[in-house]
Amino acid sequence: MDDFVDRKRFEPAEAEPPIMQRWLDSGMFHADAEGDAADNYSIAIPPPNVTGALHMGHALNGSIQDVLIRYQRMRGVRTEWILGTDHAGIATQTQVEKRLIEEGTSREEIGREAFVERVWQWREEFGGTIIEQFGRLGASCDYERERFTLDEGYERAVRQVFCDLYEDGCIYRDQYLVNWDPGSRSAISDLEVEEREVTDTLYSIAYPLADGSGEVVVATVRPETMLGDSAVAVNPADERYKELIGKKVLLPLTDRELEIIADDYVKVDFGTGALKITPAHDPNDFEIGRRHGLEEIIVIGEDGCMSELAGKFAGLKAAEAQQQVVAELREQGLLRGEEPYEHAVPFSHRSGERIEPLISLQWFMRMDELAPPAIDAVKDGRVRIHPPSQAKRYTDWLEEIRPWCISRQLWWGHRLPVWYRADETFVGMEEPEGDGWTREEDVLDTWFSSALWPFATLGWPDKTPELKAFYPTDVLSTARDILFLWVARMVMMGLRFTGDVPFSDVYVHPVIQAPDGRRMSKSLGTGIDPITEIDEHGADAVRFGLLAMSSTQDVRYSRERVEQGQALANKLFNASRFVLLNVDGEVGQEPFVGPDRPVEDRWIVSRLQRTIEDISALIEQFDFSKAAFGLYDFVYGELCDWYLELIKGREFDRELSATVCFVLRSTLALAHPFIPFVTEDLWAEVPGAEGLLLGAPYPASDEALIDGDAEQRVADVIAAVTALRSWRSGANVKPGARLGARVDSPALSADEALVARLAKLDLDAFDGEVTDSVPVASGSIEISAGDAIDRDAQQRERAQRRAAVEQEIARAESKLSNEAFVAKAPAELVEGEKAKLDRLREELAALGD
Repeated sequence: MDDFVDRKRFEPAEAEPPIMQRWLDSGMFHADAEGDAADNYSIAIPPPNVTGALHMGHALNGSIQDVLIRYQRMRGVRTEWILGTDHAGIATQTQVEKRLIEEGTSREEIGREAFVERVWQWREEFGGTIIEQFGRLGASCDYERERFTLDEGYERAVRQVFCDLYEDGCIYRDQYLVNWDPGSRSAISDLEVEEREVTDTLYSIAYPLADGSGEVVVATVRPETMLGDSAVAVNPADERYKELIGKKVLLPLTDRELEIIADDYVKVDFGTGALKITPAHDPNDFEIGRRHGLEEIIVIGEDGCMSELAGKFAGLKAAEAQQQVVAELREQGLLRGEEPYEHAVPFSHRSGERIEPLISLQWFMRMDELAPPAIDAVKDGRVRIHPPSQAKRYTDWLEEIRPWCISRQLWWGHRLPVWYRADETFVGMEEPEGDGWTREEDVLDTWFSSALWPFATLGWPDKTPELKAFYPTDVLSTARDILFLWVARMVMMGLRFTGDVPFSDVYVHPVIQAPDGRRMSKSLGTGIDPITEIDEHGADAVRFGLLAMSSTQDVRYSRERVEQGQALANKLFNASRFVLLNVDGEVGQEPFVGPDRPVEDRWIVSRLQRTIEDISALIEQFDFSKAAFGLYDFVYGELCDWYLELIKGREFDRELSATVCFVLRSTLALAHPFIPFVTEDLWAEVPGAEGLLLGAPYPASDEALIDGDAEQRVADVIAAVTALRSWRSGANVKPGARLGARVDSPALSADEALVARLAKLDLDAFDGEVTDSVPVASGSIEISAGDAIDRDAQQRERAQRRAAVEQEIARAESKLSNEAFVAKAPAELVEGEKAKLDRLREELAALGD
């Protein structure tokens, strides 16, 4: 206690590390695997990339999950916050490849086995960074059960799922058009592709009719792909081309002929109405080609260079080939037009490079059996998505879902449990017996293994005590950008392999943008490091600020909110210090709020009960912003600014000490899920507080302590004091002056002494000469100011305001005398100016000379 008295403020940098260590040492972050999931409460953290560092999205989501976990733990529920990291195939492999390049080598040079070993070394070196940073935030995860999506047990779960889905016919191998990412040299899924607006050149190219009777003009932004054309398509209802359907055209720069085919996909009103069909290099052309049985001619390879089927252009980069193709078309007189064309182009979210649609031999997962149960789970309420608008996005996507390309041409990740020998294919948990088997080189899409996270982390496919105790989990908090990539796939996999949904509620939190509204990004220079903010303001401040910012809409990062959180922590610290310096000796656990007790004591205890009820409800509704502001308003406003002022000067007897300590203990427990460090620090000093606040009971609202009469009386006192303070400021009352006054209000009759003390009134000094009257509840307070008003200051302020009003009147008169303004401006604007001028003239008259 002596050390606490000597401290003038809460110092996060000094206080937070030892508090976190006390929490870890207590073992309360770890829950024993007992009972059923229905009896317990669990959350599986969205696993961050193993090579990543904490960013604002992590900090917000970590704060949200920690509020939920601490709240439930304090309510006496066994809680488990499942912690771990994702191996992040492409992202991690890219980092290690960059390091190899810096060393003057490459993954191809050192070979697969050595490369994978280097990635494991990288993971050992950097993999713990983000876990340590979650600790800086105060996250009460189960650090003892940390999992990794490539650890031995998890890898076994992934193999089991792959093998089961293969046996069921859901996983298959096929030549299919994929999104090829030249940057990572791998296929990626549709969900890893982002559309960007790009301006290309649209070339109109003449394809001569084979019989010499004319030409068909097609338009394309990628003339180099024409070398892989298999047909020209027109709409069967297009009168311009009806007679040409079935005829042949000559493919420029080649010796091939193409048939003109009819397909309803072709838009009559777009371009020339004739479409070149390149099945191997365009997703729409691929579908048309499959419908018509067209040849799939691959003229661009996985290395981004033209293939042998491109003839004399073979070996060129696609961009170089485009230049040469256009040059030859121009030379042969087959270009009919060139114009800028702005359109959406797919780019890799991973590497940032432009996607190359290619036909490739890949492994796919059929979704038509898995999607319907996942749709039903949301529609029937077994999975509730908040806000509801996100539920519609979820179901709309699943209803249009396509096969999922699950193979990736990487070395880091879950290698497919597939082996080949001649024409044989073997899929199994272990390598097949016999000689001559070669294992598949590809690894699984990272999101395939992540989809198993809620149950694989708990020991599935074994029937472990952890799986029984904590699956299904209760809540998933996540960002909307992975609603399809991850959330929907977890629901599908959970239902398929456990028979139950993986979570009951999905809270889709907002995106924290840079202060200027752009996305936070290191490359853009708009990123804000949460660890830097924690170093400067403390973890409690950052947590509170992020929670206060969160809503159903994306929000700009506000340092003011973080500073508000820091001010709240310091206010609570100072309030506690005031209380603890005045409380003497042992205090009871219950407040003294009988009808004979002072109204302010009954008021604060009653307001505390309502605040507990409100904040508990808001947490369970995932309305963290309102909960944070509700906490702030109670602590900063009602408790510190009003109650502690109302009791100043009173003797801290046994009854007041018990009441104040009851309120302080309850407030610390109420605030703990939001600002855990400062509340834990203060808890250790409060009489009657036992053990760690981390494991203390969360306060429950007690209806018997709610006192409507006391709330109304003190509300009237606060309103009166606020009005009187405003009047003092406007009347230029000298600071510290006590004014003679008379309270003429039945609502304040029992509490006029409180009003007098806080508003600096002297009820015995009222001389009958009324300087002014301040309206209050059901009456007024008459003021006898005497010489307490600073007349000189009042005159100066009046003169300044008069000059300002005169200037505004002159501006308004000038505007309204302008005939052009009156004639051209909207009528409501002109009328508004006239009304404003009338108000200004009235104010000038009231100010006098």
